[in-house]
Amino acid sequence: MDLRNLILVLCSIILSVSCKKNEKSVNQLPRVAITGLAIESSTFSPATTSEDAFHAYYGEDVFKYFPFLNEPDDSLRKQAHYFPAVKGHAIPGGIVTKEAYDALMKKTLDSLRENIPYDGLFFDIHGAMSVEGLDDPEGDMIKQIRSVVGYDCVISTCMDLHGNVSEKLAKETDLITCYRLAPHEDAFESKERALVNLLDRLKSGKNKPKYKAWIPVPILLPGEKTSTRIEPGKSLYAQVAPQTKKLGVIDAAIWVGYAWADEPRNHAVVMVTGDDKDEVKASAEMLAQSFWDVRNEFEFVAPTLPFEEAIKTAMKSDKKPFMLSDMGDNPTAGGAGDVTWTLNELLAIEEFKNKDGKSLIYASIPGPKLIKEALKVGVGGKVKAYVGAEVDYRYAPPVLLEGEVTAIKKGDKNAEVEVVVKTGNISVIVTKKRKPYHYEKDFTDLNLNPRDTDVVVVKIGYLVPELYNMRGDWVMALTPGGVDQDLERLPYKRIKRPMFPLDKEIGNPDLSVRWIEKSGSKNNNL
Repeated sequence: MDLRNLILVLCSIILSVSCKKNEKSVNQLPRVAITGLAIESSTFSPATTSEDAFHAYYGEDVFKYFPFLNEPDDSLRKQAHYFPAVKGHAIPGGIVTKEAYDALMKKTLDSLRENIPYDGLFFDIHGAMSVEGLDDPEGDMIKQIRSVVGYDCVISTCMDLHGNVSEKLAKETDLITCYRLAPHEDAFESKERALVNLLDRLKSGKNKPKYKAWIPVPILLPGEKTSTRIEPGKSLYAQVAPQTKKLGVIDAAIWVGYAWADEPRNHAVVMVTGDDKDEVKASAEMLAQSFWDVRNEFEFVAPTLPFEEAIKTAMKSDKKPFMLSDMGDNPTAGGAGDVTWTLNELLAIEEFKNKDGKSLIYASIPGPKLIKEALKVGVGGKVKAYVGAEVDYRYAPPVLLEGEVTAIKKGDKNAEVEVVVKTGNISVIVTKKRKPYHYEKDFTDLNLNPRDTDVVVVKIGYLVPELYNMRGDWVMALTPGGVDQDLERLPYKRIKRPMFPLDKEIGNPDLSVRWIEKSGSKNNNL
């Protein structure tokens, strides 16, 4: 064989190998990690959150958290090789201890190291975590994750719309989205969207978007005023999805932010990602301006009254059940859950002591000492012990609760043990650990019938869908606690000012786009 033919043969072999290699890389499924820690933490509550509160899933168990990945034959499950690390989600509460955060992060990073490299990472967080000694836990978290997975890995982040998006978080992530409904009926739909966006970018080879627009909006409002059930939130958030249909836009999002933490990142934000700079800019600035334009129209999602007026309204009503939200100590927003102020007021009302008076369910109050006594005497026994105010005793002391045990339930993920104590016409749900009550089954499992009860008091803000659909009528009570709805009473010291509605003379803010560099680019020390 002459030299020319030899060269042709060698070139043919090299081309063949190259084609096969390229074919393999095109057909190979992307390697995708999954991780995230989520909690909403009030810095105005004396409570702290420990590691066990996150009920973390590890490894393959992480799939159980996501309905769209729970079955091996789910379509999304087949589109990548997944490497789940750690997924923890705590009910809202107080600031997370540094010890708990460090322990969970170590487990996360150790798990991620086991399977590097990754093409992508699905980062599922809330966005309102507060940690002792850290101003921006989610920003710190993603920065630490980057130190393991590197910057060739595309990260797609999903958040609660009540989360906070700092510049660091915006820089370190590549794709980002958040819920579009409050109450969050679209939570898992949004998480799935974040994963689909990631897979689409990986499979197409487009990877990181060319543009990320970030606009801070100087508004800080509670979720009870920004629900998408009513205007203006309903119409404001209805403008988000159409932006994502525009050519060159991947996703768009509006974050209301979290009102009960005193940190510089706590404010509203708009972000839009995509490959067309003009379209991304136009969508981001339109959404930011739309939010600002309706700022004065936000009102509480339901009638809101001081407690004395709220309970009088409830007792006069003939609609069952009359739902009364004990908002100030709402554990679904970060309250300690054990403030006794409202329960103390209810126990002093004479009508609830009369045999023919109105009936009331109170959900709920932590009382480990009473739980211990109730387990001794059993259902039908009498108990007398102090409940509540072991964590947040600023507004009222522990309540001495005396009555008959009508139900005992063990094994709840959050409460651990639940006991119903009947005193007069009031049935008080006492828990070993705090628990929000969201579903009718939460009550019926304790032999309580909320639909046939005159008044049901829940430590919550706006009613979650099942309670909302069950209500005969509803009022939200302005009660004290770590998530006080009267924001002007909270001692903010560190949020950026001016801030609506805390500052009356604020002027028109700069709502133009701040372009966020791609993750891994220079000047990465935000």
